[in-house]
Amino acid sequence: MTQVAPRRLDTFTLASEPGNERLALARVAGAVKDLGLEGRKLERLKTAVAEATMNAIEHGNRGRPEIPVDVEVTQEGDDIIVAITDLGGEHEPPGPVEEPDLGLKLDGEQRARGWGLFLIRNMVDAMDVRTDGPRHTIQLTMRASATAPVPRTGGPEGDGDEEDL
Repeated sequence: MTQVAPRRLDTFTLASEPGNERLALARVAGAVKDLGLEGRKLERLKTAVAEATMNAIEHGNRGRPEIPVDVEVTQEGDDIIVAITDLGGEHEPPGPVEEPDLGLKLDGEQRARGWGLFLIRNMVDAMDVRTDGPRHTIQLTMRASATAPVPRTGGPEGDGDEEDL
């Protein structure tokens, strides 16, 4: 079987300013519009891209507009891969992130925030998080075809056993 080389569909940089997550989701949607990712799957990818970009702006780059968020969209076979990179790797919290629990949050035993990575992970077919010095990247994978989804990767945020929403 011949392996197909990844094909770059788009790459762009955004200022770390609130609202730019909407620009990211629109540009990613435009880049993948002809790849057979329709309806619900496209909306899920757009939601994940917006949430990951918002996290990069707020948490990674701490809302500093002069620090960019880099976005790269590639296609590898049936996989659409969106990599969102910020420069917040050196102030990333160590260890696994606490899984959100609605009951605990309502009882005040968990912070009200903290749904971002949980939401993202459950919107796409796979999510990978990596840090290389200051560069912190979240990679989102969505399978365009109707074939079986790629296995989820939990990375530092989870064990990858989540069910689809």
